Amino acid sequence: MKKPKKKILVIDIGGSNVKILATGQKDRIKIPSGADFSPEQLVPLVREHATNWEYDHITMGFPGVVKHNQIISDPVNMGSGWTEFDFHSAFDLPIKILNDAAMQALGSYEGKKLLFLGLGTGLGTAMVMNGTIIPIEGGHLPYKKSTFENYVGKAYLFKSGQKRWEKHVRNTVSILSDALQPDDIVLGGGNSKLLSEIPEGCRLGTNQNAFLGGFRMWEEDFWI
Repeated sequence: MKKPKKKILVIDIGGSNVKILATGQKDRIKIPSGADFSPEQLVPLVREHATNWEYDHITMGFPGVVKHNQIISDPVNMGSGWTEFDFHSAFDLPIKILNDAAMQALGSYEGKKLLFLGLGTGLGTAMVMNGTIIPIEGGHLPYKKSTFENYVGKAYLFKSGQKRWEKHVRNTVSILSDALQPDDIVLGGGNSKLLSEIPEGCRLGTNQNAFLGGFRMWEEDFWI
């Protein structure tokens, strides 16, 4: 007897908004977050906005380090309490939690060795290869006088301008590509759309890839 198809709710957590989408729905819903946003606020807001949707499994993309389905550290740009919070009990449903860049990478994956770079508030990085999702804290690696993230994040873009920002994006792509040797490079995140020229060997992702990755976590066999 064929098993019934899972009905999945995908939660994509960001520093400005939380975006949600469920199986069979056409339009995502955006929920404002912010600097003091906490998991205690997240759960009832998600439940409220998804009240008319049917779902029995959850995937949550989180902007920070996640290991073995557990959040390891609180995000820099939101409130505290994330590491101790029991999301499985709060939602009372099976839940898979992974880094938000890893979720977008999975949604962008087309079978080749993939490097994903998310250009947003900071720099999200992840790889997917041979059915395995590999989160990477590449944005925190040393670069110039600081880290990659501090030269390609939103703050540097607004402070130093698009021309200088794009130069560092190209450098970041070149250095990480040389180190990791991907077959495919996807540039995602909200600021990727601001690039006047796409670096050689790269393609642009879309916001929908985060949700596609969230659905694929339950629909296909991937290791993380």
